[in-house]
Amino acid sequence: MSNISNGSAVSLEMPRVPAVRNRLRDNPVPLPKRVILAAPRGYCAGVDRAVIAVEKALERFGAPVYVRKQIVHNIHVVSTLERKGAIFVDEVDEVPVGSHIVFSAHGVSPAVVQGAADRNLDAIDATCPLVTKVHREAVRFSRDDFEILLIGHRGHEEVEGTMGHAPERTILVNSPADVPNIVVNNPDHVVWLSQTTLSVDETMETVRLLRERFPNLQDPPSDDICYATTNRQVAIKKVSEQAELVIVVGSANSSNTVRLVDVALENGARAAYRVDYASEIQQEWLDGVSTVGVSSGASVPEVLVQEVLNDLADAGYADVQQVVTAEEDLMFSLPKELRKDANGNPDERGLGGRVRRLDWQQ
Repeated sequence: MSNISNGSAVSLEMPRVPAVRNRLRDNPVPLPKRVILAAPRGYCAGVDRAVIAVEKALERFGAPVYVRKQIVHNIHVVSTLERKGAIFVDEVDEVPVGSHIVFSAHGVSPAVVQGAADRNLDAIDATCPLVTKVHREAVRFSRDDFEILLIGHRGHEEVEGTMGHAPERTILVNSPADVPNIVVNNPDHVVWLSQTTLSVDETMETVRLLRERFPNLQDPPSDDICYATTNRQVAIKKVSEQAELVIVVGSANSSNTVRLVDVALENGARAAYRVDYASEIQQEWLDGVSTVGVSSGASVPEVLVQEVLNDLADAGYADVQQVVTAEEDLMFSLPKELRKDANGNPDERGLGGRVRRLDWQQ
């Protein structure tokens, strides 16, 4: 697999380890064994839209279709699309002139869009609409002469894309520790925005500290942290109140996945681990554990969660109880280039956001 940096030191050179049943032992524990399965979990509407966009681009235009960065931050999704003919690159100047390129769900700066145009690339923008919303806010507040305090992780491509829409007026706030050192020109004309995949609690703590320094700090017109990130954090809080061990499925460069591990530890879980695949679960994690919580990041297909549940069932955790804290039915229209088939007829897959799942109860 191509080594795509994605603003992260995580290498993509990790092939999938096939699921092996009966790998984990059913050792005795003090209480009846059970799994508490968080819902919502897994794919959000923006991820589904982006993945479908690459699949449909391959169907419409044939392989190869180039994708700037990982389309979403999940090793399994990226490797699956690569096998279908997608080629992942770090920058548009690696793409042959005149080719098709898809921009990832995390969004890009205007400079990247211009770079694609300069190479005569047919660009398909799969940016999540909720990220596009933040881009538009950045443009508007910059136009209105605000300084923007962008709460987000340095090096994440969503942050780079958002800052690229107002580079001269945006200051990155990487963590609460940055707040005392922020210098602005006009403390009365400052607004905060955020990366969409952050910890809700940590973001609100950063905002509280910012407001102590800048009492007239303006809020964005609506929450920037996306519904899916918030919902998955609420669900895992509920799970962590009951589970001694929490397993979160997702990749190491997925911000929202990593935050789920943190949230689990902060809300009662004795231990919490992130895995890409079920094969990474360690026997010693289960020692003395009666209740295991399971969730997954917003870019994780449900089949990977099913494999975790299968492995846990082999270890005696066959009783699965789902904790539902919200219902999600949001769908986004696909990029305009992909809403019709090759004959110009409306495509039945013109929407992204449908839940792609393997029923965990089957």
